[in-house]
Amino acid sequence: MTNKLHSDPLLTQLDAVLAERKQADADSSYVASLYHKGLNKILEKVGEEAVETVIAAKDAERSGDLSEVIYETADLWFHSMVMLQTLGADHGDILNELARRFGLSGHEEKAQRGNNDK
Repeated sequence: MTNKLHSDPLLTQLDAVLAERKQADADSSYVASLYHKGLNKILEKVGEEAVETVIAAKDAERSGDLSEVIYETADLWFHSMVMLQTLGADHGDILNELARRFGLSGHEEKAQRGNNDK
């Protein structure tokens, strides 16, 4: 985990709950059950939520109703935060990375990584 210069109280609270659930019994909560199933199951959920978010965004483009894409994006963020906790990171690490990139063009950021394939 890195310095949390850039943080949000709700995300900080969620990180604390997710960290606490790592030690909980698998039957005590959905998150605890994910941790007990392991990283592959968590990654499966992240992928599932990513696909659902993409589909919801396409539907929102046609309908103009953002409610489903917001709902699915919240699921994607949530499961991504579970993944981060599993790997020993949290939302602060992501916010710090976004802050590092702020003001850089996408081309500059890619050049700094030295990977122009993405």
